[in-house]
Amino acid sequence: MTAAPPPMPRILLVEDDEVIREATQMALERYGFPVDTAADGLEGLEAFRTRRPDLMLIDVMLPLLDGVGLCRRVREESRLPILMMSARTEPVDVVSGLEAGADDYVVKPFEIAVLVARIRTVLRRTGPAAGPAPDSGSAAGQPHRSAVRVIDDLEVDTDAMEVRVAGLPVPLTPTELRLLLEFTAAPGVLMERQTLLSRVWDYAWDADSRVVDVHVQRLRAKIGAGRIETVRGFGYRLRRVP
Repeated sequence: MTAAPPPMPRILLVEDDEVIREATQMALERYGFPVDTAADGLEGLEAFRTRRPDLMLIDVMLPLLDGVGLCRRVREESRLPILMMSARTEPVDVVSGLEAGADDYVVKPFEIAVLVARIRTVLRRTGPAAGPAPDSGSAAGQPHRSAVRVIDDLEVDTDAMEVRVAGLPVPLTPTELRLLLEFTAAPGVLMERQTLLSRVWDYAWDADSRVVDVHVQRLRAKIGAGRIETVRGFGYRLRRVP
């Protein structure tokens, strides 16, 4: 008997504009996604806690609790993938959403095919299989190679997908973890922004590099500001703490 296909990821759409909310819900459902909706930030927070979605799609401008505040509240409780939506493209609005913990953002108006592509990309890189395969012996009977990368007092266990600094666990979002895995795979090597966008965000197209900059800032705040060096005009590299 053929196994049933896995269920489609459930999306929670939080949008106060009724026309946009209903149109986006119907479009996503045509692609097979189950979609729950909420019309304001507080309703969205309650739906997040009761409906247990696989991804949240949050508008920035929401009544009662704005999208940035909602994102922060959700991030305090979960590593759930979050995609922000906004008609405002000023850097401060984009950065505020990303700093609140969003994995990515889309600018309205958007084509539904583009939105679905971004949703699938976020789900793919934050799912259980996200990240590179753990280190292992290349043949049966060979000893298992260490899966723990150690740089000074920073330890990254690529089997357990756990991070410790000075022996203490550091909670990272899936996107932050993938970013750190790229840095620790090649300490001291310059990582250009477009390379990181391709490897961490799976973007083959030219995307906004601000998403990289903000996630690097969030990662620095968690593992130590001096560990990731900015190479102005090019990108970043992981260095040892003196």
